[in-house]
Amino acid sequence: MTDFNLPDDGVFIGRIWSPEVQGPSVVTLRDGKIVDITSKQAPSVRDICEMEDPAAYVRSAGGVTIGDLASLAANPAGDMAGDLARPHFLAPCDLQAVKACGVTFASSMVERVIEEKAAGDPKKAQDIRARVGDIIGGSLRNIKAGSDEAAQVKAALIAEGLWSQYLEVGIGPDAEVFTKAQVLSSVGPGAEVGLHPVSKWNNPEPEIVLAVSSKGRIVGASLGNDVNLRDVEGRSALLLGKAKDNNASCAIGPMIRLFDDAFTLDDVREAELDLTVTGEDGYVLKGHSSMNQISRDPADLVAQTLGRHHQYPDGLVLFLGTLFAPTQDRDTPGEGFTHKIGDVVTISSPRLGNLTNTVRLSTECPEWTFGVASFMRNLAARNLI
Repeated sequence: MTDFNLPDDGVFIGRIWSPEVQGPSVVTLRDGKIVDITSKQAPSVRDICEMEDPAAYVRSAGGVTIGDLASLAANPAGDMAGDLARPHFLAPCDLQAVKACGVTFASSMVERVIEEKAAGDPKKAQDIRARVGDIIGGSLRNIKAGSDEAAQVKAALIAEGLWSQYLEVGIGPDAEVFTKAQVLSSVGPGAEVGLHPVSKWNNPEPEIVLAVSSKGRIVGASLGNDVNLRDVEGRSALLLGKAKDNNASCAIGPMIRLFDDAFTLDDVREAELDLTVTGEDGYVLKGHSSMNQISRDPADLVAQTLGRHHQYPDGLVLFLGTLFAPTQDRDTPGEGFTHKIGDVVTISSPRLGNLTNTVRLSTECPEWTFGVASFMRNLAARNLI
């Protein structure tokens, strides 16, 4: 059973697969019950995020109670190719682009450098980690990206032969922003998350995901797992697409908490995230990420993603990056952590709930078949558009 652990004081929006209409429905949480608020006015989560006051609309929207949260959360989950006979939760975004920021925390900067220097070989990571640590130490933690101080650190690293493209986006003026997943391909809470079968060195990435309107207004937040293939990206940064965008490789959920008087961007800036990985062999990994350690403000990351230079007519969801650095050895000393099939990954934050997924190979997860055309046809058949 999946426990979403959602707080009582929030305004939440999400999506479930509705067997009656063989398509997704927009839902909210009221007094422990899941309420279907899909309508012609707002047939998609995207439409609600485009409103002037999404939280106010969701509070007052009419709807039909589907069932209690605990029962629905316990149903087998997957993408649209999962169990279509039972309602189950989907990723809470729909038509929004799925974007992600990389190397936004000092620890993750160092680990990306190690991946690059090790060329995807975990056996080399420990020695490189020690060398980089001797030079960098904790000096990156309080550096503002793009500042004069950051430029001085860059010069020192170049002199030592340790400059990296990852440190360029970590402390340079420009953030790394990439496409994490295709529209409608993300999986939700309780679903299987996929690893490309070529990868032998990989890890979860616990992150906060912002919901952003087409005008660049941040309207809410959720949790996400930006599944990472360390060996693939480590061999070449040009393999980022292969490392990041695979079947079921992006998990978001359990729901989007909309901004209101009780939850704002300042709460995101101070959020604490916990990670637990539990293996079928009894192995347990604990991790943590503190948003107050981020080197770029979330609003700046949104501004670098969306603006006059690039429009997103249906808005976007944006992964903000992670402080979590998977250096704890799992099997071989010095090789750090890597997933095993069957690992259960739980990402949690008190204001956003729990996102739990089980690790499989991308080739074994349900295929993604319900795209934009299927979504539009389904809404049309329901007289919603």
